[in-house]
Amino acid sequence: MLVKKHKLPHFKSEEEANFWNTHSITDYLDQLEEVNDVFVLAPALARKIRERSARNKMISIRLAEWELKKSKEIAHKKNVPYQTLMRSWIDQGIRREAIALVK
Repeated sequence: MLVKKHKLPHFKSEEEANFWNTHSITDYLDQLEEVNDVFVLAPALARKIRERSARNKMISIRLAEWELKKSKEIAHKKNVPYQTLMRSWIDQGIRREAIALVK
C-alpha cells in the first residue's frame, strides 16, 4: 500500500487552527521533531492553573447529535473551542435563571 506524503505548511495567525480542523496530524508524522525539553511554568501561572482546576468539576452530559454538531459549527465560526462556547452558554443560562428566581 502506498502512503501519500504531505508537506507540512507554514502558518500565519489563526489559519493554523483552521488547517488542523480539516487535516490529520498522521499525514505529517515524518516531519515532526522529537522534543525532550522540559517546560516549566512560572510559579504564579502554575498556582493559577491549580486553583482554577480545583474550582471546576468535570461532568458528563448527553446531547443530541445535532446539538453537538451545531455547537461545533457555531464555535468554529466564532473561532473558539466548542467546549468553551458551551460552558459560556450554560453559565449565561444559569445566571439568567438565578436572576429570574430572585425577582
